[in-house]
Amino acid sequence: MKSFSFEIKHRLGGQLARTGVIRTPHGDIQTPAFIVVGTKANVKAMVPEMVEGVGAQAVLANAYHLYLQPGHELIEKAGYLGKFMNWDGPTFTDSGGFQVLSLGSGFKKVLAMTTDVEAEIAIAKKGQRHAWVDEDGVMFKSHLDGSMHKFTPELSMQIQAGIGADITFAFDELTSLVDPYEYQVESLARTHRWAERSLAEVKRLRAERPDKPYQALFGVLQGANYEDLRKQTAEFLGDIDFDGYGIGGALEKEQMAEIINWVNTILPENKPRHLLGISEPDDIFAAIEQGIDTFDCVSPTRVARNGAAYTPHGRVNMRGLKYREKFEPIMSECDCYTCQNYTAAYICHLLHAKESLAGTLLSIHNERFIIKLVDDIRQSIEDNVFYGFRDDFLAKYYTK
Repeated sequence: MKSFSFEIKHRLGGQLARTGVIRTPHGDIQTPAFIVVGTKANVKAMVPEMVEGVGAQAVLANAYHLYLQPGHELIEKAGYLGKFMNWDGPTFTDSGGFQVLSLGSGFKKVLAMTTDVEAEIAIAKKGQRHAWVDEDGVMFKSHLDGSMHKFTPELSMQIQAGIGADITFAFDELTSLVDPYEYQVESLARTHRWAERSLAEVKRLRAERPDKPYQALFGVLQGANYEDLRKQTAEFLGDIDFDGYGIGGALEKEQMAEIINWVNTILPENKPRHLLGISEPDDIFAAIEQGIDTFDCVSPTRVARNGAAYTPHGRVNMRGLKYREKFEPIMSECDCYTCQNYTAAYICHLLHAKESLAGTLLSIHNERFIIKLVDDIRQSIEDNVFYGFRDDFLAKYYTK
């Protein structure tokens, strides 16, 4: 029996922004929602009780990494992802499509997200890559031991079925903005064929294992920053019976809202929409305004491990001398465990002493900050005060 649904609760008058609820076999997700990233079946520096404590509604894990270690068969034997990692709530898994870029054309590089960069400078050369694309799928060279693994849409769906997430994504090819238009066209057509193969495999797996909890499958939209390709993929995938949609691709920050608008005015309104990989406050407001229901990012824990904390007045470096004798919380108004129990001075000390507890305490704070922000945005939509709340928050956050 299908135990997945999406209900829209409130719309922002005349706009794409909305609140709603996604119902999954492991619980409901009130939307808009920030989905915490637990790449290898853990949120870095945090235990699941801490993740629950910051108000997270769901966790997203990575199919590629869990396939390599410990293996999806073992996770299935353990009772699937939630039981394996001691997380009771809903779970997502991505398909491995991100690694097509990160291990392929972007291997060990920070890709320049601009179209005026020479492609041979921004894209990893053939000999540097750990991922190679053909029509059937992607050949990956493991970053762990150098072993070779062929990912196809079918294998990606089998891996995600073994992991047992409530929401999964079709296998896709993530391109860089510096890939030429001709390649974007070729790649998008391939992603569409892979989407159809992904759905066919999921239907086969559902029929083969009718006693397994229902897994939703989201189609993934690519197309870089080209309006014709983004609209083409929204029309193509929107006509296919996916449970929801993931908006992927390397997006230029300045064009992100416009790209989301292109596809969300075409995609079925009654299906949830997930944006892959954002967490900066201005991007969060822009995405939600354009009709995004869920999104994920590793940034809160990543910047925490680098010693930074989110505050209403921007991100701050907690190693700074001004925190050495600040015997009060990072934020007095914050309700997170860190701010309720520890001072900025203590965290500053831990960072200078290179104690790993610093990363844990800052991760708790940063995850709570972003989750609370999205909760407040959701309430502002319900109360029809979204724009005032947005303008006040961003004015404080980005004013130095």
